[in-house]
Amino acid sequence: MVCLTAAVSTTPNDPEKAFVGITGAELYLEACRLMEVVPVSHFIQNLAKPYINLNHHGLGPKGVKAIAIALVSNATVTHLELEDNCILAEGAICITEMLRENSSLQELNMSNNHLDTAGAEAFASLLLDNMSYLHTLQLSGGLWLEDLIVSAHLSLQGNYQVKELDLSHNEFSEKGGQLLGQMLASNTALEILDLSWNHLRRKGTVALGTGLRGNGALKILNLSWNGIGNEGALALGEALKVNNMLVHLDISNNQINDEGAKKLCRGLEVNGKLKILKMASNPLTMEGATILLTSVRKNPKSMMEEINISNVLVNETFIKLLDLVCRMRPELDVIYGEVEGCIAKIPKQHPNPMKVIQVSLIQMIYDITSKYCPKYKLLSFSRSVISTDSSRWCCPPCWKAIQALEHC
Repeated sequence: MVCLTAAVSTTPNDPEKAFVGITGAELYLEACRLMEVVPVSHFIQNLAKPYINLNHHGLGPKGVKAIAIALVSNATVTHLELEDNCILAEGAICITEMLRENSSLQELNMSNNHLDTAGAEAFASLLLDNMSYLHTLQLSGGLWLEDLIVSAHLSLQGNYQVKELDLSHNEFSEKGGQLLGQMLASNTALEILDLSWNHLRRKGTVALGTGLRGNGALKILNLSWNGIGNEGALALGEALKVNNMLVHLDISNNQINDEGAKKLCRGLEVNGKLKILKMASNPLTMEGATILLTSVRKNPKSMMEEINISNVLVNETFIKLLDLVCRMRPELDVIYGEVEGCIAKIPKQHPNPMKVIQVSLIQMIYDITSKYCPKYKLLSFSRSVISTDSSRWCCPPCWKAIQALEHC
């Protein structure tokens, strides 16, 4: 463990005995002293708990080194959040070295930490060696360029531990999609993959579709905001013809029009596993919406439970078709936009909070004066009843209170 050993060697005393015999909070405080960083009280307070959230704490590489040292032998923490801490490659390397020794950490968020090539390669090596117990890893926003994709491609092909992986917001291009497609074809463990907000586009998605055909593990795939277009929709449709594992597919915001929806439906007409299809914010019209709904209707094996086309304006003909399909499949929920020719419902108006307070105060005065003021005979405190002439119905002190409330 080069990184953690180097951290220990900074002490003027015997470096090999610096951490001998101390654990937990004491170990962390000693590590902070050696790293010359301020200890994070939230980390100390939660060191004996399974979940620690240190997102946005400004830890930096040295602060993360101290945390890594404290967690090497920790058997309690199972979920660690380290997003947006400017960890850099130096801190990432220390975390991966800790993970090779730690046997309890299962969920890790390292998103938005500028890991750079060296940091990405450290995680790739960790995954390739299957040396950690991680089953959930978030690396959103912080990986760059295609050489990092090569590392992920090589490491995930043989990894059988990680079940959930977030690689969103990483500017992966078509080449990245091609390598990830090859990974999907051979990986047998990954169940959830988030590739949203990348640049996979047509060629990258075609490669992913090819990988999906032979994949027997992936259940949830997010490809939103990737510009996959109609050709990407075609590739996914072909994959859905043979894939029998995927249950959730998100292809929102991908420039898929009615022609693309028609190509995707080639797979939907025979697929018997997909339950959720998200296609919001694509340039679909009612024609595309009808094609999607008809594909579910035609497929006796369909397990579809939700279709999200929330931006599509539909008409009464579509609504009638939807009612017909829902009679056959009551579990189906289609989320669409407005209905053509129908006036949107006027939202319920919320009462003025100050008016509510005023009415409550008037009611309170009414209750008090009706009980203690013998002259008070008002039956209502509405403005139509209370007037300057009403002072004769109650005593002067009560009437002053009423006037004050009426003018507030």
